Amino acid sequence: MANEFAPCTAEQKQAVLERLAVIRQNIAESCAEAGRQTDEVTLMAVTKTVSPELINLAVDQGVHVLGENRVQEFLSKRDAYRSSAEVQFIGHLQTNKVRQIIDKVSLIQSVDSLHLAEAISKAAEQNGIVMPVLLEVNIGGEESKSGVSAQELPKLLEQVQKLSGIRADGLMTIPPPCTDESEQMRTFTAMQQLYRQMQQLAPLKILSMGMSGDYAAAIRCGATLVRIGSALFGARYYPPSAQQ
Repeated sequence: MANEFAPCTAEQKQAVLERLAVIRQNIAESCAEAGRQTDEVTLMAVTKTVSPELINLAVDQGVHVLGENRVQEFLSKRDAYRSSAEVQFIGHLQTNKVRQIIDKVSLIQSVDSLHLAEAISKAAEQNGIVMPVLLEVNIGGEESKSGVSAQELPKLLEQVQKLSGIRADGLMTIPPPCTDESEQMRTFTAMQQLYRQMQQLAPLKILSMGMSGDYAAAIRCGATLVRIGSALFGARYYPPSAQQ
């Protein structure tokens, strides 16, 4: 896939730089409103369908954490990334693809079942590592989305803590789509409260929530990592193979 992208234009690169400046300013302002320091929030560049050339531009500007959604796309592009980039997997992960990425990512954000956690733990043990993960919570209770319910989360966390090849470092969520900021705040506040409750059960340190359209509200509600794609790179381009 890396070879399917046309060379980026100077205009495209300049647009990324300008968007990045706006995002960083918004993060700083949101942190200030919440009485937080900007270094408490990690900006992740979500790289689905994005040219490695543009991704490396963001990395060169200090965006060192990348979020990959698809195993095959990641494997096709990873050799083109800067060596300083840290890649985390944020998409739905099938158990039969765990072995393909277990030694290539620093963290898996989308663990939503004991079955997947066990597959990750087994593969990690075989590679002599302990894989940090986030437990994905379906905070909106949407049938169309993956993630464990808030009610089921304590049990899953307890089960994960018993596995030797995996370590729960935090929680992740994709909230229901919403353009109303007050509703965004209610959803993120509920997630923040759940995160704090789970911190009584395990030493969690990452709350991954907030994307291009709602990251400011997420930061005001305690997000420690925001996942930003289109607000940084512009509208997604889908090469033919990316749609398969």
